[in-house]
This record gives sequence, C-alpha cells and structure tokens, in this order.
Amino acid sequence: MRGLRTIGFLFISNTFMTFAWYGHLKFKEYDWGRNLSLIAIILISWGLAFFEYLFQVPANEGGFKENGGPFSLVELKTIQEAITLTVFMIFTTVLFKNEKLGWNHLVGFGLIVLAVFVIFKKW
Repeated sequence: MRGLRTIGFLFISNTFMTFAWYGHLKFKEYDWGRNLSLIAIILISWGLAFFEYLFQVPANEGGFKENGGPFSLVELKTIQEAITLTVFMIFTTVLFKNEKLGWNHLVGFGLIVLAVFVIFKKW
C-alpha cells in the first residue's frame, strides 16, 4: 500500500511541477497572462512548485526503505523519472497540440522504461 501511495503522490507532484516548469508557456494565450512580467511568471511557477513539494516530500519519505517503505533511493529516483516523462508526454499532447511526439521520442521513452526494469531487476 505504501508503494502505491508513493507512486500516486509522485504522479501528483510531477503534474504540479510540469505545470510550474512549462505551463507558463501557455499564459500568453489568455487575456490575464498576456502582459505578465517575468518576475510574475516566476512567482506563479514557485507557487505551483510549493504544491509539488507537498506531495513529493511525503512520497519519498513514506516510500524510502529506511523509513519503512518499499523502495531504495535509486528506485525512488527511477520511478520519479519515469513518471516525469509520462506526465510530460500527456501534458505535451493535451496542451501543446503543435508539439508532435515522434518515433525517436517514443523509442527514448521505451529505453527509460527498460532502465526501470534493469534497476528493479534483482540480478
């Protein structure tokens, strides 16, 4: 159960972080965002990152083996990276319709999934 909670929290945290890092690129499409200064955009992104940390810290705290969780530090980082790319691919295809994911992107993502397998495999 701790493993699923960790993964769920990492999905939520990565969603907030993806919006913090890339969501502001859509602000100019809205009346309220057309004239925002760079400092305003940074502050909005920081505000979103705050919510990212509200989920990321408990995910890692509860998921870490030394705290009773199921994952090693390397496994936590690997899960986080795979989730980050998954969230980013969804974000890109839904919000940035002009961005196309090519075969090379999918192959690269597949290699990351393969890396997850290699890291989690008990050799």
